[in-house]
Amino acid sequence: MSVSVELPRMGENVTEGTIVRWLKQEGEWVEADEPLVEISTDKIDTELPAPAAGKLTKIVAKEDQTVEVGAEIAVIDESASKDGASKASDAPATSSAEAEPEAPEEEAPTDRGSATANGGDGRKEGVGALSPLVRKLARENDVDLADVKGSGRGGRVTKQDVLAFLEERGAKPAKSGQIKTRDAKEVAPARPAAEPASGFAVPSGASEVVPFSRIRKAIAEHMRRSLGTAAHVTNVIEVDMTRIAALRERAKEDFKGQEGFGLTFLPFVASAVVQAVRAFPEFNAHIDPEATSATLFREVNLGIAVGRDEGLIVPVVKGADGMNLIGIARGINDVATRARTKGGLKPDDVSGGTFTITNGGSFGTLVETPVINQPQAAILGTGAVVKRPIVMTIDGADAIAIRQMMYLYLTYDHRWIDGHKTAQFNARLKAILEEADFASELGLEP
Repeated sequence: MSVSVELPRMGENVTEGTIVRWLKQEGEWVEADEPLVEISTDKIDTELPAPAAGKLTKIVAKEDQTVEVGAEIAVIDESASKDGASKASDAPATSSAEAEPEAPEEEAPTDRGSATANGGDGRKEGVGALSPLVRKLARENDVDLADVKGSGRGGRVTKQDVLAFLEERGAKPAKSGQIKTRDAKEVAPARPAAEPASGFAVPSGASEVVPFSRIRKAIAEHMRRSLGTAAHVTNVIEVDMTRIAALRERAKEDFKGQEGFGLTFLPFVASAVVQAVRAFPEFNAHIDPEATSATLFREVNLGIAVGRDEGLIVPVVKGADGMNLIGIARGINDVATRARTKGGLKPDDVSGGTFTITNGGSFGTLVETPVINQPQAAILGTGAVVKRPIVMTIDGADAIAIRQMMYLYLTYDHRWIDGHKTAQFNARLKAILEEADFASELGLEP
């Protein structure tokens, strides 16, 4: 019996997916629930498991092909014998007079978007796709990447592989910006070179065209569509985080010992958001594509923007309104950790969000204007917590004090929410963060 493998719906508003890579080839045996193919959507990259055990008799959708949700992408024969479905590579060798076994030709490794073999990075055919950071590291250390054994998927050479190769060779990695002379001495540049912080590297005196990845294309489309859909307005307030900063300082050592991760300011803000949307439910809503109605949600599913080398993603902490401060902290750490782990997120982890928080302050940002995560009604950004002199009233007199301050910037859809409501929402956030008793939730005395 043949089983049709169809592209499932992988998140709300997802209508299509792109075949990234087949993990099985035609003629191979696959077990039920075994990873069959890598799929990329505008929400997430994930592996699709086989719906049944059997022989993969036909691949309908080829790699790099985009197909609609519900379309057939492969066929599995459940009635096939496992013994008769071995890989072509496992079959006995045949003489030149015998017929070739019917098996798909293996695609030669390619290096999509990377430098060519004569591009100055020591790369030869067959080492797999290379990241710009790996190419740069190879150039700076005169490494022939054909000599490096790749540990990445499909034999791809990673940064760690190059560093391990250098260690075995007894060489220290060259620092970016050092100049090699003919007598092998290293001459320091006229000014210190910045440590590489990006996966991109432009060759000296040349240029390099870097195609958008699937994820980058999806982000670009999502952001463009949001700006073309919603009437974006941003409201900024300043919050005194001194009390929370002191509380966090008291709690962080025991918290990390018990939970295994650090206590940041983000869970406090997220907890305050949950409380604020209870008073202003119009902010916890989806706006329909025609802008004729809005759906208000009782449950608060917090989207948490997570930056990754592959591109921004927004996993969701489901049911945040039913969590205390520690529960929210656990939820944020969980989705953020899995978002940075390949294959760590599933389609359900990036769907169903009702309100999004983006934490630019973790990188030192003070204020920015975030783009709404469609079809949500608003998105909150958090700035860095910094010490500043603030004028305060102490014992009835003006005084200057050093306080730990943070900007909150709320972008909202003016088609649905008006400015005075946003000002009230932000005022409620400010009051909660400056006055709420978070100590009891951490098991501390006020």
